[in-house]
Amino acid sequence: MEYIVYILAGLGAGTVTGLAGLSAAVVITPMLVSLCGWESYNAVTVALAADVLASLLSAYTYYKNKNIDIRRGLLVMLTAFAGTVIGSYVGYLFSQAQPDGLGYISMLTTIFLGIKFILKPVAGGNDDVGSSKSIKDKFKTVLAMFLGLFIGFVCGFTGSGGGILMLTVFTLVLGYNLKIAVGTSTLIMSAVALTGTISHISMGAEIFALPMLIVVAACLLGAIVSSKFANKCEIKKLNRVVGVVLLILGVFTILIKLL
Repeated sequence: MEYIVYILAGLGAGTVTGLAGLSAAVVITPMLVSLCGWESYNAVTVALAADVLASLLSAYTYYKNKNIDIRRGLLVMLTAFAGTVIGSYVGYLFSQAQPDGLGYISMLTTIFLGIKFILKPVAGGNDDVGSSKSIKDKFKTVLAMFLGLFIGFVCGFTGSGGGILMLTVFTLVLGYNLKIAVGTSTLIMSAVALTGTISHISMGAEIFALPMLIVVAACLLGAIVSSKFANKCEIKKLNRVVGVVLLILGVFTILIKLL
């Protein structure tokens, strides 16, 4: 039964990564901890490892379809990198405690965005990936970099929440349409996840080779299928699909947390 959970966790994680640029940890971590009895720090490490390749592969798919902002993505990636290192260290210090506050905030944010995408789709948004040199444009970029530092910290500390917060920044702060927001988010999350994985392993996380391999492989498969679907999907329909997925994910993770 545990191996079935590994496969389902990986497929689910890859799907939310490819569709909405979310961290694989929002699916993998609660499932491994709640259903397989893993220690949270070890589960986060597996989730981050799965996130690296799944996010990178998804980002490449969005890049081929010209749905990514490389310039802003790299700038935000720098601050997110620093935040992830700090967050991983703090997470290690408090690895025996359960960060329930941050966990519930992330889950409630997931539900909120799910309802938002269903009721008020991001149908418009900016298709111009950051070529403007206006003061307003530069201010938004600096704000996104500052928020990237916080997002990196959250991702490094809890192993989740990074993708959903990135999606929030790119849709609400920078005003991107959903596809560009997801594409840029997956680019950043690949680097954030790699940093978090290395930090967790260096700080003593226990590695289980076979379960990690199964989760990563299933996650890649889910990411390939979902990212190709997302780039071909009409933007309003994609909003509804992402909204339903986020809503189900948020409710599901909260129920797992409570049980």
